[in-house]
Amino acid sequence: MLTVRPAGPGDAGDICALLNAVDRIEIGRPETDLHTVEADLNHPEVNLATDSWLAFDEGRLVAYALVWADSGPGRIDCDHYVLPDRQAAGAQLLELMEARAREMAAGAPGARLRLQLNVRPTLDLGLIAGYGWSTVRHYQVMTLDLTADPRPAPAPPTGLGGLVLRDCAADPADPRRAHALIEETFAAHFGHVERPYEAWLDYLDARELDWSLVWIASLPVRGDVGVVLTRDDRTAMGWVSHIGVRSDQRGRGIGGHLLRHAFAVYAARGRTTLGLGVDTQNETGALGLYERHGMGVHFAVDTWELPLP
Repeated sequence: MLTVRPAGPGDAGDICALLNAVDRIEIGRPETDLHTVEADLNHPEVNLATDSWLAFDEGRLVAYALVWADSGPGRIDCDHYVLPDRQAAGAQLLELMEARAREMAAGAPGARLRLQLNVRPTLDLGLIAGYGWSTVRHYQVMTLDLTADPRPAPAPPTGLGGLVLRDCAADPADPRRAHALIEETFAAHFGHVERPYEAWLDYLDARELDWSLVWIASLPVRGDVGVVLTRDDRTAMGWVSHIGVRSDQRGRGIGGHLLRHAFAVYAARGRTTLGLGVDTQNETGALGLYERHGMGVHFAVDTWELPLP
């Protein structure tokens, strides 16, 4: 018998186990960390009583969903996980998410509900399409094997004498400078949401971020021209969250230099793998940059969207 109730902070372990069961099916190995689930359940924009659901079949957790609205008027984001042999539970949570999202959108023009799904998800794609969802974007999670060959600290690109990288741990003002650079360099990217500094920290769950693993690139006269934000709090791999170069400095090798610097640092930290996510339609050519530097596809993800007229 299927029963559904809201999630609570004490459910994080069971939810993590479910998500890792889904990981094993979709990507071949578990890659969800408990602290990530706990951060989601403590999201400042989430009221667990109204915005989360756990579906149990004979006492076994078989599906989980969460919705939140911190991306501007009319845009609601969500997570949805279900075991492949429990599609009825998945369908029920889709309906509950949609109903709640309509309440949260409050009739905003162009309102929509967005969900990231593996291209071969445990959720039946015919089922979600039948509810009116459609894909709007394609992403790849790309990784690099850091043990394949030595990763020395890179020299600055030719023609960029004076290029300097500094981490953001020493100067208390640098985290805000990194935020400003990310907001500027990602402003035109699909799905980017402009956030004030404090809200951005909440969004990234960055209160405990190691700022020594965030680097700003500077040039004489030009000043700060690029940024790479990485984090080393995932069990499976090191992670590049953002890498951006100011538009008037693109095409000069700065992005590649920042990427190679991250490779070298994480190799020195003993990490075997570094990963990142990329929009395959990114107009800055990010996909090509990562491919040229030896990164390959780990798995692919589609963004699905449901209009909420």
